Amino acid sequence: MKPYIHTTLLLMLACWLGSCTTPKNVAYFQDAEAIRGMTLQNEQPFRLRPKDKINIVVSSTDPMLVNQFNLTSVSQNLHALGTTLAPETSIGGNTGGSAILAYTVDEQGDIDFPVLGKVSVQGKTRQEVAAHIRSRLIARELVLDPIVTVEYVNLMINVLGEVNRPGRINAQKDYFTILDALAEAGDLTINGQRENVMVFREVAGEDQTYVINLCDRQNMLSSPAYYLQQNDVVYVTPNSKKQREAKTAGNTFNQPAIWVSLVSLISTMAALWLK
Repeated sequence: MKPYIHTTLLLMLACWLGSCTTPKNVAYFQDAEAIRGMTLQNEQPFRLRPKDKINIVVSSTDPMLVNQFNLTSVSQNLHALGTTLAPETSIGGNTGGSAILAYTVDEQGDIDFPVLGKVSVQGKTRQEVAAHIRSRLIARELVLDPIVTVEYVNLMINVLGEVNRPGRINAQKDYFTILDALAEAGDLTINGQRENVMVFREVAGEDQTYVINLCDRQNMLSSPAYYLQQNDVVYVTPNSKKQREAKTAGNTFNQPAIWVSLVSLISTMAALWLK
């Protein structure tokens, strides 16, 4: 076999092996077996902030007694008088296609609750708000057996970048993790960097950035951004392939025809050199 043919075969074999290499940065949780028994951080529920919106419903064995504490009764009373809320209007400051009855947390962290007046809710979970209102109703003997239910209305997480369904996600449960957000967004695309998922968060008036490596489960579970907070922005960085495709030249060097041409050129040059 002539030397230049041997050289050509080696080059072609190297290219083929390179194209068949399995990327090590695609699979999630690659260290899962190694971290069995790891102590997890405490769950971090959503805590209310100014401008958050909540719906509060008070129930009792005497429905007539608790109607005064429920925003839904306002809508019912207006309807009884032949008046309805405009489609773009809502109690508590919400706007949208339909009337959403909710309390908006003001800049001081309070809501105006019927009869009770100002109620401080900032920094509280929804269960803590419910317990606080219940205790105040009982203490003032307004309702002896109240059942208070608090639901979040507008706790949103923004997911951007290399995911299948980017956009705003409504957090429906108290503990919302980055995995929940990515699942709601349809998972990462094949072009998303698993080792470089960023979370942008405002903390005490300052912007903070956290980087999470989804391939490293220990890194992910120990991150302060594993449990998300309202208004967090999750950004999945595109990999180098996706970045090259965005350039004018595109992903030229990943095209088979280019590699065939290069191998042919190198083979020709090797043959001429070995003559």
